[in-house]
Amino acid sequence: MIPDERQALALHAKHGSSERVVSHCLTVTAASRTLADALQAKGRPIDRRAVLAGALLHDIGRSRVQTVEHGYVGAKILEEEGVDPVVVEIVRRHVGAGISSEEAASLGFPKADYIPRTLEQRVVCFADKMVSGDGVRPFEEEEKRFIRKGHDVERLRALRKGLQDELGENPEKVALEKSRES
Repeated sequence: MIPDERQALALHAKHGSSERVVSHCLTVTAASRTLADALQAKGRPIDRRAVLAGALLHDIGRSRVQTVEHGYVGAKILEEEGVDPVVVEIVRRHVGAGISSEEAASLGFPKADYIPRTLEQRVVCFADKMVSGDGVRPFEEEEKRFIRKGHDVERLRALRKGLQDELGENPEKVALEKSRES
């Protein structure tokens, strides 16, 4: 099952997501929709339904844990709910700019690679990095946060560059311009 917005919001309610988390997920969904639409307009094949469901549900794991583990916890919740594996993987891989299997092992995560690989995974991951709370912000702010926290800023930049190559324009500009229009 790929949940629509009503079903995704019902899953958030069922699992006790806070209003703040749901608001954030809705903002990430708007940015993801904008990017997916721009990619489709450029002729890039993308599963828009999976992108929207993944964006709506990407932080459902925060109903149980407020740490970096929320990605794989959310994926486990969605697996138990019978959500399509494509959506589950978007949720599992959205944290940071991805987490390598080596990093996952050092964090005590289940053995896996958590780096966004598919276009759908990369769109949701990037949109999440563009959103703080429920506001879209410049990518530069996320770069500074990554540096401050000692995260892999080069992986973050590579995420942006990959989407820029797919779009033929800066994905940050696309997300920011559309958010100002709404």
